[in-house]
Amino acid sequence: MAKNEGADQEVVELAALVHDIADWKFHGGDDAIGPRQAEQLLRQEGASEEVIDQVVDIVATISFKGAGVRTEMKTLEGKCVQDADRLDALGAIGIARCFAYGGHAGRSMYDPDVPPVLHDTAEAYKAAKGTSLNHFYEKLLLLKDRMNTATGYALAQELHRFMEEFVERFLEEWNGAREGHV
Repeated sequence: MAKNEGADQEVVELAALVHDIADWKFHGGDDAIGPRQAEQLLRQEGASEEVIDQVVDIVATISFKGAGVRTEMKTLEGKCVQDADRLDALGAIGIARCFAYGGHAGRSMYDPDVPPVLHDTAEAYKAAKGTSLNHFYEKLLLLKDRMNTATGYALAQELHRFMEEFVERFLEEWNGAREGHV
């Protein structure tokens, strides 16, 4: 993506490698720990101040923070890394990740009595305890239209369609559409 978009590959590659170095979901909601650890690692490895500043800014800004919260990347490099991160959340792998994390977090797969919530703040998004299927409506199905680059948008199309088909099939099966099963 960096090559297609003309971004600085060193910054993109480093940011891609460290963007999840310490995800807030696994550190008590602390969204500052990732940028701190990324900076520390890059300093230890002798990266230049300019590269460190760019990568740390990407790590600090990359995460989805709610349907009503825009996280605009300041640089082309940040846009490429954010798109790549979002692409990882789509398609078959994204579906698997969603349900794996939901199981880890003790969330139900689905409950028709718990509607999805389009969170207006990062705090509300982080505090949400909805179902795994709700996460599709609250985040995953929104990502295609939040791609920053032409490359990211093009790659997201088929992955998004696959997820839409999965959700449709999931709901059909949940509602008893599978014939011949007792």
